[in-house]
Amino acid sequence: MSNSSKEFSWVGSQENFIDQPNTLQLGRVLIGRYGGNSSAGKYKNEDGCLVWVNEQQDWEFAIILDAHNTSESAELIIEQFRDEQSDLKHLLSLPANQQAFKRLEEKILNMFQAEEFLSSCREVSGETACLIVARKDKYVWWFSVGDCVLYLFHHELAAMGQYQVNQRHFYEWIGQVNTFAEEVPCYSVGIKELRKGENRLFLTTDGLIECPDEPFADPVRIYDSFSESQNDDEKNILSILEKIKNHNVRDSTTIFSWIVEVDKESTMPSDQ
Repeated sequence: MSNSSKEFSWVGSQENFIDQPNTLQLGRVLIGRYGGNSSAGKYKNEDGCLVWVNEQQDWEFAIILDAHNTSESAELIIEQFRDEQSDLKHLLSLPANQQAFKRLEEKILNMFQAEEFLSSCREVSGETACLIVARKDKYVWWFSVGDCVLYLFHHELAAMGQYQVNQRHFYEWIGQVNTFAEEVPCYSVGIKELRKGENRLFLTTDGLIECPDEPFADPVRIYDSFSESQNDDEKNILSILEKIKNHNVRDSTTIFSWIVEVDKESTMPSDQ
């Protein structure tokens, strides 16, 4: 990890955080990790993540990974993105209105469909869900394979009952079983405008959602967790992780959470 360039990557095989909720601050991004409960039979963590923060250019780039069987597929993707970081960071430095997101999508598709990468995928044990999120200016872009989740929390959207940005898709992975080795690769991608004021971006693997008794299956519960201690995100994330620990969660959970303040006007209906 480099503090000066605000970069961080991790896979559960390095440190598993079983029985130990953990938080880490990287710039404005708070990272939460929990490996699950050993009392529920958990003995390894196959999650992974990567995050780059550039406050000067006003963007964040985040990947969370939820692997099966081993963490090898998560390690492979992180390695691939680190190898390509110069090109990716160049695209992120472009103005949002100059097709930065479209070019980012094309770049990532080329990476995932490269023969060398596909060959490496065939050599790993297991596969991973992969959620990639980039925030630039007042827009958030996502590229999702599998069932990790991106939420956008803002009071105007909450009033309309909207919290979740992407839809979870099952039976999609990258690795030994590989969506991108099919005749037509399947993934979802999109762009959403942030609202004026405080926007919270929240990414999570499915351990949080599928915890026994489902304390956070309803995103309102996650949204409300941040109103309990508004100025202490570390305390809030630890509280979320402690709650799933107390519910004897087996699956591991990885979280990214950060706030984006938008001072530009956002789209409103013509009659308002």
